[in-house]
Amino acid sequence: MRKAAGIAAAGWLGFVILHHLLSGRFWLWLIPDLIPPALYLAVPVTLLAAARCRGRAALLAAGSLLLGVPHGGLNPAALTAPGGPPPAGAVRVFSWNTEYWHQDDDPAAFYRFLTDQHADVYVLQEYLNWVGDRPREVDDLAALKREFPGYHLAAEGELVTVSRFPIVAARPVVDPAGPSWQAAFDLAKILRTDLRIGPSTLSVYNVHIPAQYVLNENPFTTRFYTELRSRGDRRDTQFGALLADLAANPSAALVSGDFNSTGAMGELRPLFDRLTSANTANRSIFPTSWYAGVLPLWQLDWTFTRGLTIHQSDLSDPRGLSDHRAQSVTISTDRGAEDRPA
Repeated sequence: MRKAAGIAAAGWLGFVILHHLLSGRFWLWLIPDLIPPALYLAVPVTLLAAARCRGRAALLAAGSLLLGVPHGGLNPAALTAPGGPPPAGAVRVFSWNTEYWHQDDDPAAFYRFLTDQHADVYVLQEYLNWVGDRPREVDDLAALKREFPGYHLAAEGELVTVSRFPIVAARPVVDPAGPSWQAAFDLAKILRTDLRIGPSTLSVYNVHIPAQYVLNENPFTTRFYTELRSRGDRRDTQFGALLADLAANPSAALVSGDFNSTGAMGELRPLFDRLTSANTANRSIFPTSWYAGVLPLWQLDWTFTRGLTIHQSDLSDPRGLSDHRAQSVTISTDRGAEDRPA
């Protein structure tokens, strides 16, 4: 038993070290990246218990726990998250992967859920339907204008941003390869809208990074790995373009949406390093946003900011309308941070 525990602890430590080295750097690691982040905590704790906290196995398990804690999905900022009401003039942003708009839901309930948020800015993904094995364009802009009178709209591919503030510019961060909706769906996975809020400009990046997993493909075929690598390349294109656009943008910025990435994945490291996660104002110690079956074990939906103060952040129940929780974030612009020289 002790030998088996030692082997298991050594194997897990090796896995965690490989994760540090390969996540976000090697496309094949997209498969191990699918595991729930909580395993980086649960596995070493279980191994420590099996080893009774003694011997070589316990030492190896403790090492993997130390290395894995930053990837475990915990949000220590919850202990110091701000409380109380936001200040007057704060802006409420509602960001949500709608799961194929209202394809399988009552449109009235769908729009009631949106309007009940009373948000200033809506950042919405999966503005589409899915028929068979293909995405299909929807045209619901008239309904959006009816439900949000006086708001401004920008749409590209499967992304739509609805703002109470004037939209002074809107464009995809990666230009579509052609004029069709399908081309926009394939490449326009980040929609930037520049909002005029008083004297300031706020750039809102509506994000839906392509998923890395390959459904309905046999992992014992070449096709599986060809598709996996292709998806990895498409993800790299989006992340690289986002970082480049942010670096060239002098305005305050909010980056929000479905990243199809957990906090353990290396692809998010540059965003955590350069921007502020809205989890700093989330009072949940283990925030999650996506359900696999009935277990919400992954946070795939994120909001990052620059030049903003985050007053409140939470992940709310989608009332059965989506498999993603909705993000509600309340912000205000840092005085002097907006429109700074590039």
